[in-house]
Formats: sequence, structure tokens, C-alpha cells
Amino acid sequence: MARILLLHSMYGLRPAVRAAADRLRAAGHEVHVPDLYVGRTASDSGQAEKIREEIGRDELLRRAVAAAAPHSDRGLVYAGFSLGGAIAQNLALADEHARGLLLLHGTSQLPDDASTDIPVQLHVADPDPYETDDWLNVWYLKMRRAGADVEIYRYRGAGHLYTDPDLPDHDPDAAERTWRIALDFLADL
Repeated sequence: MARILLLHSMYGLRPAVRAAADRLRAAGHEVHVPDLYVGRTASDSGQAEKIREEIGRDELLRRAVAAAAPHSDRGLVYAGFSLGGAIAQNLALADEHARGLLLLHGTSQLPDDASTDIPVQLHVADPDPYETDDWLNVWYLKMRRAGADVEIYRYRGAGHLYTDPDLPDHDPDAAERTWRIALDFLADL
């Protein structure tokens, strides 16, 4: 069983994130799902970007750190959707007790001096306007140089947030494949 901190996308804590947490719990994992937007959600990308910008990157990171703090000494697996994946990556690389990193639809810049030995799994659309091939190549190389054991799964033709059934990007086949692979990854941690 893994202890997982699951972070939502820029759309907020929507039903798809709650359903993902339920799926992980049904597989026997302990899942914590903080609401970094404190009750706010968005139904389109423009609205989502507005909320994200109003709160700000530093405040989102502060809220995520506060949500992780009560659980981090027990070895968390950090996971997140898009923006939540970027935040999860930052938290995992800063947490000496982190057990793994599951990224769905998003990554973040890595500092040149990053160092970690955690297993990392990334699931991303192919192509993805937010996670371009050039970006992912650099990200992968930096993550490997940092010491992480990295797996990347690409889903041709899927939209950016293809695991969310309430968004136009949804791809049910890619989403199911993602969850099968992710559950196997988490079972091994």
C-alpha cells in the first residue's frame, strides 16, 4: 500500500480527481486529496487560468507543502494532474522521504542540481501542446541525470487532460490504459 498525495489540475478539485482518488483507494492505497483552490473549480481553460493566476504559483506551492507536511515523514508518493503534476514533482524532489512520483499530464522544470533516486512515471498525450517533444526530452535527461528511475508513457491522439471524462480532451481508452499501468507502478512501491 502506498500513501499518496494527489494534486488536482488547474481546473480545481473536480469529480474526475475525486474519482481517481477513489480508484486508488479501491486498490488499497491511502490517498490524500487537498483542495489547493479552496472550493473553486473551473469548467474551461480560461476560467482555470484566471483562478490559478489569482492564487499564484508561490501560494499554490505553499498550500501543497502544508497539505503534504502531516504525511511526508511516512514516505509519500506524490501524484498530480497537469499543474498538480508540476507541483507534485517539486514536492517529491524536496522530500527526502518521498517514495515515488506519478505524473499525469504534466511536469515541471528541474534545477540543474536536482538529486533523487525515486521511481517516476509520466503519462502524457502525444502530441501535447503543454508537454512538447523537445521539453520532454530535456526533462527526461535531467530527471535521469538527477538519479530518478523514469518511465514515460505517451498516448497518441489523446488530448492534454485525457483522463478527465468531463473535459473535451477525454480519451477513455488512453485513460483506462493509464490507470492500469499506474496501479501496477504504485503496487510496486
